[in-house]
Amino acid sequence: EQNLHQVKENIAAACRRSGRNPDEVRIVAVTKYVDLETTRRALDAGLTHIGESRAQEAVPKWEQLGDRGIWHFIGHLQSNKAKAVAGRFTYVHSLDRFSLAKELNRRSEAAGRPTRCFVQVNVSGEASKHGLDPVEVKEFVEQAAEFPYLQLEGLMTMAPFTEDPEEARPVFRRLKELQRELQQSGASGTALPHLSMGMSRDYQVAVEEGATFVRLGSVLVGEAYPKQR
Repeated sequence: EQNLHQVKENIAAACRRSGRNPDEVRIVAVTKYVDLETTRRALDAGLTHIGESRAQEAVPKWEQLGDRGIWHFIGHLQSNKAKAVAGRFTYVHSLDRFSLAKELNRRSEAAGRPTRCFVQVNVSGEASKHGLDPVEVKEFVEQAAEFPYLQLEGLMTMAPFTEDPEEARPVFRRLKELQRELQQSGASGTALPHLSMGMSRDYQVAVEEGATFVRLGSVLVGEAYPKQR
């Protein structure tokens, strides 16, 4: 509860600096490194959005707590795991290829529930990160928009892991620019109202640059091992 209060204060301050309304920013509590009880405590503290990234570990948590929150799959999703995610997770933040879009649409139809998706963009160009090259996004979005059981919510990116949050600013700014470019194109599927960007180390910068979803682990639920963000 103390961590959540501090995060909300920081988001409010970032919104004041950038002329935004804090109500526009949703906090996703990343519980992928913590146990069921810690996830339960996050929900008890008033967090609504829960983020997980490994289907085999997330599904048992969802089976215990799924009716209490809105669940986000935030990690790289293999097509053969789409069945486990569809119908359980309201949001998928890592849509990055046509084969996944096709399978996730099929599994979502079978589950009788559309999946809200963020298109993952590798803005930084790091080889270690998943996601589309920015120049590929428009064509991909137009293709994915044809699937009736996928709802394209926006774009997602991950900034490089650095000690100085300011070094992430150009990445977040570029994703916001890409969102505007797509919206102005008027092409199918390019409404894309949301941006999922910013983690524990750099979320305040992300909010200043337009994030509407921030994915926070260590600043909310604590460290599980040293590199958790």
